Amino acid sequence: MPIKMRRVYLDTIRDRYKNAPKKEKTKILDEFCKNCGYERKYAIRILNRQVEPRLSKPGPKITYGSDVVHHLRILWQSMNMMCSKKLKAAFPLWLPYYKDVNLETRELLMQISPSTIDRLLKPFKKLRGISTTRPSMIKSRIPIKLLDSEVDKPGYIEADTVAHCGGSAEGSFTNSLTMVDLYSAWTENRAVWTKSADRVLEKIKAIEERLPFDMIGFACDNGTEFLNQELYNYLFNRPSGPVDFVRRRPYKKNDAAHVEQKNFTHVRELFGYERFASENLVPLMNEIYQAYWNPIQNFFTPAMKLKSKVREGGKTTKKYDEPKTPCQRLLDSPGIPNYIKLKLRQDLSTK
Repeated sequence: MPIKMRRVYLDTIRDRYKNAPKKEKTKILDEFCKNCGYERKYAIRILNRQVEPRLSKPGPKITYGSDVVHHLRILWQSMNMMCSKKLKAAFPLWLPYYKDVNLETRELLMQISPSTIDRLLKPFKKLRGISTTRPSMIKSRIPIKLLDSEVDKPGYIEADTVAHCGGSAEGSFTNSLTMVDLYSAWTENRAVWTKSADRVLEKIKAIEERLPFDMIGFACDNGTEFLNQELYNYLFNRPSGPVDFVRRRPYKKNDAAHVEQKNFTHVRELFGYERFASENLVPLMNEIYQAYWNPIQNFFTPAMKLKSKVREGGKTTKKYDEPKTPCQRLLDSPGIPNYIKLKLRQDLSTK
């Protein structure tokens, strides 16, 4: 019997039990214990009002009420729906600029744990895109290799494209190019109309000019937008020396886990899964990427790096380092010249 019905039932028979003769009390008590599942002595105490049934919900009181959840959701959406551990690390950077919250709620947001953030935001989470990668004819000239083991300084880039095609890859549509530095997680995005080799190369050159470090390695998937003669010549015939140009294994998305993650956090969470079939949108998207989105991600959004991954039987244990923004990682890197660090600090103070 549900607890609410038990309480109504108790209120109904309590006076009758109190005024009944002894034999009648025994029958009422037997019926009460059978219907409610109580022990006999406990039932007698309840019927005699020696013990009142608990009216409050068992367990600890709710610490984070609807007001905290409301502001947590707003901040989470404003901070690009980052994961709970990054969100926790980013609160000290963001909350000073968030004025629509009282002091008590602000303190609760600062003390909330990542696991609680996951639990509170679970009802608001959601979608998937389709792959438009096409095989390349020159891939045999580019080795399959993982650069991760060589990464000890900035400059090793992982690249991929995201199709803004809606549910159909037919016709022409906008794509987003994502390039992420494996050491610092510094990420740059550019919108490009179709995935022709010359247009993608143009965006790669534009991104390289804005990187606060030199490009040492370049890793990509097996699509023709990357594995083509134009990009091959550009990376191997550089005056400053060739770039270590490698590709990932076909159909192994985990080989490019870094850029695949950024495809979601930096592209899908911003522009979603809709179809962008107008070339006029490209400059507008690039303005958003360059002036607003990438600075937020690189200067104010902490990222975590996987330190170790151990599998024991059916359980996989992962350990991550302390969440830091890509800018903080570059400032802490001995491989970045002091004049570049000075410029990063100046950029950070003006954002």
